[in-house]
Amino acid sequence: QVQLVQSGGGLVPAGGSLRLSCAASGHTFSNYGMGWFRQRPGKEREFVAAISWSGLSRNYADSVKGRFTISKDNDKNTVYLQMDSLKPEDTAVYYCAVDVDNSIWSEHWKYTYWGQGTQVTVSS
Repeated sequence: QVQLVQSGGGLVPAGGSLRLSCAASGHTFSNYGMGWFRQRPGKEREFVAAISWSGLSRNYADSVKGRFTISKDNDKNTVYLQMDSLKPEDTAVYYCAVDVDNSIWSEHWKYTYWGQGTQVTVSS
């Protein structure tokens, strides 16, 4: 049974920082990429960032480039999303996901396994 367990969400003022973590278990995620998505109320799930297995390839949504950083620790089977200079419009439920094709897709339907989601709220 594949499990992705997320942690690190919360409430932060605009301009602040948060780091999200996503720990994978139940499977050897060899050669799998990972991604982060978010969903705001009444909106579709949108791409935030993705990283290849090696960590050498990364993909970011334009809205977060220069502010968010995705990274991973393969020894811990964990992916991180460092979020800096947060804005109220970053408020959403954030999800991590496994990309079995290791292709750093931006389309959410191409991801196979999903975390439970974690709320990030940025106050103005």
